[in-house]
Amino acid sequence: MTASRRQFLQWSTAAALASTGLDLTATPAKATPKASKLKILILGGTGFLGPATLEAAQARGHQVTLFNRGKTRPELFPGVEKLQGDRDPKKGDGLKAMEKGTWDAVIDNSAYYPRMVTASASLLAPRVRQYLILSSISAYKEPNPEAGTEDAPLATMPDPTQEDMGKSYEYYGALKALCEQAAQKAMPGRTTVIRPGYIVGPDDPSGRFTYWPARFDRGGDVAVPGAPDDPLQIIDVRDLATWLILLVEQRSLGVFNACGPAQRLAWGSVVAACQKAGNPASKPLWIPADFIAAQKDLEFPIWAPYAGETKGFHTWRNDRAVKAGLRFRPADQTVKDTLTWYKGQEKLEKGRNKLAGPTPEQEAKLLAAWQEAAAGRKG
Repeated sequence: MTASRRQFLQWSTAAALASTGLDLTATPAKATPKASKLKILILGGTGFLGPATLEAAQARGHQVTLFNRGKTRPELFPGVEKLQGDRDPKKGDGLKAMEKGTWDAVIDNSAYYPRMVTASASLLAPRVRQYLILSSISAYKEPNPEAGTEDAPLATMPDPTQEDMGKSYEYYGALKALCEQAAQKAMPGRTTVIRPGYIVGPDDPSGRFTYWPARFDRGGDVAVPGAPDDPLQIIDVRDLATWLILLVEQRSLGVFNACGPAQRLAWGSVVAACQKAGNPASKPLWIPADFIAAQKDLEFPIWAPYAGETKGFHTWRNDRAVKAGLRFRPADQTVKDTLTWYKGQEKLEKGRNKLAGPTPEQEAKLLAAWQEAAAGRKG
């Protein structure tokens, strides 16, 4: 695209938004402790990343509005403006609640189907500056390259109009890629695409990362897959949320991999942190990836084999995001805080303490098989 073409898009965008009352003349400034108050619309907002994002926005003095169905934890944030509807314009009142109002930015963390993203982004385009959409590193074509950048090929699917993630969620990534494209088409030159890896930390209902500190806290021999030097990429939900608000404050556009930490993180260091935070007397028993793969119906969360088709999974480059201000707290702190939350939240909110990973019975069976195999090799 030529410079004149880029300028034309900027000018036409300004003209389209002139009637909204939004000030488009100011040069985006870096975030400061006293950032200008912004109006931010979050699509979703009561799951996992949403609450963290809202709290980060409020901490910076911004005004937040939530749009969702009002079904997930509706009791949260009683003092925040809430618009109720459905991402699918064909269901109930659909997007009607968003037909009025202007915002500086939209943070879309509930984008799963491109038709619905097109509907919301097109509706809001005349009345917002920036559309920030949460995608996923799953949007990339598999197998993932090692040290892949934001320019890596994206996933595709046979029928891009299909609104079904598939029996094994095989179309999840392709649908995320299509959602990105839908937002970019509806709001050219005004979109920010975020592709996180595993989002972890307190309040995570998936039970994936939480499995590990909780398992070590239970004590005993702990089956740990792979090798200590396998790479691992995670991002604390609080770090991601803080950065999303920074991107809005700076009006940063483009595509970013949101994978952490800044430097390579060894799987063994995370295991050691889980052992320290949980039960130091617990004992990790490392089981090679090929032995794990030979077991039926057994999966360990977060970790992926550093070999074959998953070798590049935990190696994404994040230079662009770090340059744009993304910062990471130590993984040890995330482990500690996650375990503290997990052990203390059951009395407050039942149902968010379920863990992914093998059951105690499955793990015991695996440990017995591995110890038997190890004894056979010694014999």
